[in-house]
Amino acid sequence: MAKVLIIGAGGVGSVVTHKCAAVPEVFSEIILASRNKEKCDKIAASIKTRQIITEQVDADNVEETIALIRKYNPDILINVALPYQDLALMDACLATKTHYLDTANYEPRDVAKFEYKWQWAYRERYRDAGITAVLGCGFDPGVTGIYTAYAAKHYFDEIHYLDIVDCNAGDHGKAFATNFNPEINIREITQNGRYWENGKWVETPPLAIHKPIYYPNIGERESYLLYHEELESLTLNFPTLKRARFWMTFGEKYINTLNVLQEVGMTRIDPILYEGKEIVPLQFLKAVLPEPASLGEGYKGETSIGCQIRGIKDGKERTYYIWNNCNHEEVFKEVGAQAVSYTTGVPAMLGAKLVLQNKWKKPGVFNVEEFDPDPFMEKIGFYGLPWNEEIDKPLPVEK
Repeated sequence: MAKVLIIGAGGVGSVVTHKCAAVPEVFSEIILASRNKEKCDKIAASIKTRQIITEQVDADNVEETIALIRKYNPDILINVALPYQDLALMDACLATKTHYLDTANYEPRDVAKFEYKWQWAYRERYRDAGITAVLGCGFDPGVTGIYTAYAAKHYFDEIHYLDIVDCNAGDHGKAFATNFNPEINIREITQNGRYWENGKWVETPPLAIHKPIYYPNIGERESYLLYHEELESLTLNFPTLKRARFWMTFGEKYINTLNVLQEVGMTRIDPILYEGKEIVPLQFLKAVLPEPASLGEGYKGETSIGCQIRGIKDGKERTYYIWNNCNHEEVFKEVGAQAVSYTTGVPAMLGAKLVLQNKWKKPGVFNVEEFDPDPFMEKIGFYGLPWNEEIDKPLPVEK
């Protein structure tokens, strides 16, 4: 029996709250907080089986978060707020000796940098405080790292080639929308691509490398090479990797619209002066685009995310493909969300559960692949994200 404080009331925050509420034997008390308390109240009202306590908090304000933590004394804080706020929330957890879990790495507001170095700098302080920080426990990052650790533990002596493949074959019916925070999403895909090969990073222009890749139950979809944050920790924690890449699908209409927005300056993250006020174009764009949490109703199709791995077992070459497909309509029936929010929120709940059950609890700051993958893999299907695997078959990414 434990208390959980969830900070963030967007689409992912809603899923995390619903899933924690469905596990009362672990999460005996749930506090949901956000800058916008009305969003918290709406989520709480949608959960008929449990009472959810709601609060207002500015996650950028460390002292305010410390006061909220001390008011309720939660056992763990699940951070599904903005990545800009990761360090402030880690500071609050450190001050109160509260376990911490997030789903995305810290990003500075003024530059699109996706690196773990700022959070890894807390390792010694968290270790000395005797508390656990779990970094990147969504799907990607998150489940993709756990899939890799599971493959390394059970199927390989060495993994040499890793391709993470992420397809959203859903249709939300909107002219243009992002499946999670538009500001974060657009920053991520307009940066240079990057992949690991032969001990160094190879950088490419944004979305320059692409090809069709086959996804189970979906078919071929044009897939673009991006840099994604889990590549940084995976190449560090699995040093036998000769190459590691990340691929994501985008429709032609999405790419064309994004190109126009870039060309007219709407994806800029530096402030401009407009009618005597400073505004950031990308933040303005975020304000006029559909709220990701609103996309669930009427969303059709499914996602497919997985890891395709080549390596060595008992001196012989081996291939391994592990993936999850998640249906938007089924997710909406269960928790009123779309599958991109669901695939992020479910792992966050399960990761927190494993910390509270002492299966993932150890002092320090860790990426998910540094924990034993087995307890997670045993339960993730039960909580809504079943996985499939193919062994020693041709990898779709290599075709």
